[in-house]
Amino acid sequence: MKAQDQTTFFDKSHQIAIVGVSKNPKKFGYLVYDKLKTNGYNVVAVNPSAEAIDNEKCYNSIEALPDTVKKVLIVTPKHHTDALIKQVAQKGIKDVWIQQMSETSESINIAQSLGLNSITKRCVFMYAEPVKGIHAFHRGFLKFFGRL
Repeated sequence: MKAQDQTTFFDKSHQIAIVGVSKNPKKFGYLVYDKLKTNGYNVVAVNPSAEAIDNEKCYNSIEALPDTVKKVLIVTPKHHTDALIKQVAQKGIKDVWIQQMSETSESINIAQSLGLNSITKRCVFMYAEPVKGIHAFHRGFLKFFGRL
């Protein structure tokens, strides 16, 4: 995706699957899921080890996702990312955000070769509204220097 599409990835009218949601409220995957859900985003959780997160259905794979999911946010350790990107493409989903630190150079190449609209090397907390705290500062800094 082009740089200007980073904020439009988080369109509340589209259902977004978050792959790597944790049951542990202190883990990053849970924090992302909770922030988006709390702020009115239409999200579903994906974790092969959980049936539910916060009493909401949790899917065990990308393949199991309903066809209403049009975007995927990957927040897993990078050793899972390559396989997950391939699953996203197999599911027919075109828009994928690979959370900063979850990508490798190979995963970026795989996403491009599969024709996915991918966002990489970006933190979800800097783009999913409302952006607060240190993330708002970083976002403002990037805007000021023309890197956003």
